[in-house]
Amino acid sequence: MNSPNESTAGKSVESGEGMKPRGWLNLTVAGAGITSGLGDFCYETTTVILPGFLAVLGVPAAALGVIEGIADAVANFAKMVSGYIADKLGHRKMLVLVGYGLTPAGQVLIAMAAGWPLVLLGRLVSWFGKGLRGPLRDAIIVQAVSPETRGRAFGFHRATDTVGAVAGPLLGVALLGLAQNRHWGDGSGPFRFVLWLSVIPGVLAVLAFLTLVKDPQHSANPTLSFLGSLRGLPKRFRLYLGAVGIFGMGDFSHSLLILEATTLLTSSLGVVHAAQAAGLLYVWRNVVQVLVSYPVGVLADRVGHLAVLVVGYMLGSLTAILTVLAFWFASDSIALQVGIFFIAGLYVAVQEALESTVTAEMVQPDTLALSYGALGIVNGAAKFISSAMVGVVWTAASPALGFGLAAAAMLAGTLALLHIRKG
Repeated sequence: MNSPNESTAGKSVESGEGMKPRGWLNLTVAGAGITSGLGDFCYETTTVILPGFLAVLGVPAAALGVIEGIADAVANFAKMVSGYIADKLGHRKMLVLVGYGLTPAGQVLIAMAAGWPLVLLGRLVSWFGKGLRGPLRDAIIVQAVSPETRGRAFGFHRATDTVGAVAGPLLGVALLGLAQNRHWGDGSGPFRFVLWLSVIPGVLAVLAFLTLVKDPQHSANPTLSFLGSLRGLPKRFRLYLGAVGIFGMGDFSHSLLILEATTLLTSSLGVVHAAQAAGLLYVWRNVVQVLVSYPVGVLADRVGHLAVLVVGYMLGSLTAILTVLAFWFASDSIALQVGIFFIAGLYVAVQEALESTVTAEMVQPDTLALSYGALGIVNGAAKFISSAMVGVVWTAASPALGFGLAAAAMLAGTLALLHIRKG
């Protein structure tokens, strides 16, 4: 769910002057929404069952942390370069199709995996595609509508995207429950069954974008310099990126949160039912995020975007602290997990809505796309560190210590952001 201003958005609108979109809900907007919903259906299904799948394969938490950390980093680095490549070459739709095609390709690799190396490769392929397509798809949507109707167009897109993010995990959990009643060669059978089925909506996403979305005219710029455009970012924005990076070094992948719930609930529910429960908790997190995203934006418009982002970072720290307590007391309480995932949904809603908004307030319009790319680079590097750290410390020492270190980094980032706000 990338910002509509990312990457080539500004340039694309300029190149499309003179075009008169007939209405905001045109075939391109509808097609992009359907495509995103199918794409989210595909990879979010994997997100909720991957921790349980790795558990039955005997893969340790350290491997999951490294896998998710590298995948997040790759996705964010891909966002940085995709807009530049599209601006330079002028081939956005083809790159978006490649991005969507990589998602089911990655799912196939994961479904065939017997250990963590192929899971890592599959996750990298899927997440690279996710990062590659997002900014370019958003740029196409921006140019397909008038400036006065962009909010409605992206609201529709976010809604259809979220339907896939909720429906995919729900169906994945249901299918996992049905599949366990069949006879499989080993405990991984039900998980592989769901992974193979998740390839179908991924393929449909490619077909939907190919047939429904029309890329408005977009001129190539072969002389565009990547490194030259990185100079001159404001000092306050660089300090802001530092605070985001410090917080991000504790902002672990929520696949680890799913693994946390699976681990603590297994003693009372068994591994398959615990994996199902953890998947539903992740769906609950997504639902919370959807419900509060718009009110968060309204509140931020009234009291200040940076102030609300500070509160969001505090909620992120609280999520990690509660997770530490859950492990410390070896709690198998469903109510506690519901609370943890609820707070996680709140802070992710604030983070995703306002990190880009605060960026836009700190930089000039002609460097906005570049600044979003820099934000993606910082988030990608920090998320790799955080997820790898939590996973490795979980395996080598204890999960409570891993999440405790994450909480410390998040608190430090919150204080740094608070200092920028007061400065």
